[in-house]
Amino acid sequence: MREAAGIMNRKAVLPRIVSLAAVLLALTAWWIVTANGWVKPLFLPSPPDVWRAFTDMVTSGYKGSPLALHIWDSMYRLGAAFALALLTAVPLGILSGSNKWVQAALYPFIEFYRPLPPLAYYTVLVLWLGIEDASKIMLLFLAAFAPLYIAVVSGVKRVPSDRINGARSLGASKWKIYVHIILPSCLPEIFIGIRTAVGVAYTTLAAAEMVAAVTGIGWMVLDASKFLRSDIVFAGIIMMGLIAILIDIAIRSLERKIVPWSGKE
Repeated sequence: MREAAGIMNRKAVLPRIVSLAAVLLALTAWWIVTANGWVKPLFLPSPPDVWRAFTDMVTSGYKGSPLALHIWDSMYRLGAAFALALLTAVPLGILSGSNKWVQAALYPFIEFYRPLPPLAYYTVLVLWLGIEDASKIMLLFLAAFAPLYIAVVSGVKRVPSDRINGARSLGASKWKIYVHIILPSCLPEIFIGIRTAVGVAYTTLAAAEMVAAVTGIGWMVLDASKFLRSDIVFAGIIMMGLIAILIDIAIRSLERKIVPWSGKE
């Protein structure tokens, strides 16, 4: 038993070691390239320059606003949009997955706007909702809604009919079937949709902060690029990547607690 546990531990640790080694190798290559001047700092700033830009933003902020405020405003826009997507896409997805008429009514609109680039309809949202956070949150909401809705519909359609028929034979109402049978059964697909929706909305964040924004990580990166501040651009990109990793880790941890049976069937 101890030998088996040791083998399992090694199998779990080895991929992490490989990942860490790959990151260290990339950082080393970055440092070597910039230290030898093989690439101009305008195109690839050195790791020390990026670190100094980050520490300056931590201590002095950027354009008169603390770094924490930029991060907070971006996370507020992302969080508000995702909350709206979760509250609408999940129930509509469950209804669409179990009712072909609801799906037929919604699918044309979702399939129409889903492949559109966000900037293609962002100007329309600005005209309708103004240049404040409402248009930005709506843009992120639309980006998150479609993948989450599609994942929920797919999850509902995969629920075995035996489970539903068994509940009906025991006298369960439609509401109880939705709450106690369909929803728990499609939770793994819902979490897949959540991770996808958050990722899509997060990649749209920079576009959402392009118009009339003065705070936010995406805006900070875009603004720094106008002044050729590559060190700030790289620091902002790295911050955005690390925040995205933390968000994904949090979602996966929540999934393991709520859906411990996922992947074990």
